[in-house]
Amino acid sequence: MTEKEPHITVRDLTMAYGDFVLMRDLTFTINRGDIFIIMGGSGCGKSTMMTILVGLKAPAKGKVLYGNVDFWGGDQQTRDRIIRRAGVMYQSGALWSSMTLAENIALPLELYTDLSPVQIREVVNLKLALVGMAGFEEFYPSEISGGMQKRAGIARAMALDPEVLFFDEPSAGLDPVSARRLDDLILELRESLGTTMVVVTHELASIFAIGNNSVFLDVSKRTMTATGNPSQLLAETRDPNLRLFLTRGEKS
Repeated sequence: MTEKEPHITVRDLTMAYGDFVLMRDLTFTINRGDIFIIMGGSGCGKSTMMTILVGLKAPAKGKVLYGNVDFWGGDQQTRDRIIRRAGVMYQSGALWSSMTLAENIALPLELYTDLSPVQIREVVNLKLALVGMAGFEEFYPSEISGGMQKRAGIARAMALDPEVLFFDEPSAGLDPVSARRLDDLILELRESLGTTMVVVTHELASIFAIGNNSVFLDVSKRTMTATGNPSQLLAETRDPNLRLFLTRGEKS
């Protein structure tokens, strides 16, 4: 069995807003190729954790390492270089409503590459095809369903061929069938591209369907209480809060 290679390492991290400490003593590792779930109840700081990992908010304490590089210990140029290799799919999809899907996906390519218009068009077509939306290039976000908007958001997040993809509540607002299709897409993309995926979610079906690694943020204790494969955590945990979260209180 090959040894896993750390992609992102969080060490002794504290998240805070001013004097209010949201979470403390967070230490976990996201390995290359993981579908890593950041999970926990409302208000535990899942989305705040993601903003720290993508460079939008500095931690109050601790380190985030990308490989061996201290992300927050370096300068802005270093952070920009690292995050250029990451893609983010926001909860709402965050597509520009006045742009077609092709224009939305082309935007980061126009801003950050020297590709010609013809080359950009080819990349756009490929990314939409990868998420099962070939032929929808000229549609506007308002003309497609919520699930399709999420897929288009993933296509845009993949525009620059990132090494890591971040998803903020990808299944939020979707019916169970659409949510399952989105889970299947995430699995397919990880399998075909080998990209590391970091997913913020509280949806149990998604946690168990796609996650092979995770961290549980316990809002009552203001710290993490477990890290590892979600299914294994459920089978082995003696922590009542984690068990309650992973079962929603259902009797086994």
